[in-house]
Amino acid sequence: MAEDKYNLKNPAVKRILQEVKEMQSNPSDDFMSLPLEENIFEWQFAIRGPGETEFEGGIYHGRIQLPAEYPFKPPSFMLLTPNGRFETQTKICLSISNHHPEHWQPSWSVRTALVALIAFMPTSPNGALGSLDYKKEERRVLAVKSREAAPRFGTPERQKLIDEIHQYMLSKAPSVPQQNPAQGSEEHPNNSVRETQESSQDAGAVTAAEDLPNPAVGEIQEVGERVFEEVLEDHITENPSSAGTSASREVPAKCSSDQLPQRQVTRVQKPADDRLFTWAAVGLAIAIVVLLLKKFMKSSGYGALFMDGS
Repeated sequence: MAEDKYNLKNPAVKRILQEVKEMQSNPSDDFMSLPLEENIFEWQFAIRGPGETEFEGGIYHGRIQLPAEYPFKPPSFMLLTPNGRFETQTKICLSISNHHPEHWQPSWSVRTALVALIAFMPTSPNGALGSLDYKKEERRVLAVKSREAAPRFGTPERQKLIDEIHQYMLSKAPSVPQQNPAQGSEEHPNNSVRETQESSQDAGAVTAAEDLPNPAVGEIQEVGERVFEEVLEDHITENPSSAGTSASREVPAKCSSDQLPQRQVTRVQKPADDRLFTWAAVGLAIAIVVLLLKKFMKSSGYGALFMDGS
């Protein structure tokens, strides 16, 4: 990558170039991602479907757009490969995406985000923006189909990068596990697979990475759980009433419907009632004091004297 084309004093450029080097020197079998040569703020990526799920063996391509303020603002994510969990050509809503800047941490990186994205694949969509809820059998069919060819996207130069990333992922990804026929007949849907989409967009050329060694074991679990713990800790701190409920790891608050700030309307009538009782008690006490005072004055003769004087 021609680093001399960019302002190396720019914090975003400096950080992105560091991440590119780290991605190439410490690759993963579970994902591959590189920026475009002409625009390092746009990355192409492919992730491997998580094991022991309906996505196992699948290869899912996508696009990451980093903001100019990166890493202080989160990136946006778009899937290009039909998968049955996220829409294609749509910016998806995740707690690590630009839909939720309040959860983003500058210490997170493209690598962290891809690890978290893999962990999000088998979770419930909960109506979040850009999410789908296909049946498991449909997702298995799409996982098989995702290996056949990389999606078509953009210029020939960009497509070359996508194809090379696809070949790298094919060399690392296990085959899609064969399904038991009995289980297949149980879950077989009536409809055929619903998703096939292609698009085109302009961009510059890129150079793909060569075949790289294996990563450290357990990266998905360690980094993914760390992201989730930090996101959920922030979420519970902001919303203590939801701490006792089973929270989904995907936060659809701003993306779908405003579900978080409820329960604050019927909460505060008690202080008003307490004030009402307090004033009633004060009024009653004053009335009793006045009556006692009148009775005392009448019995002692001061009342008559007062009346005569007037």
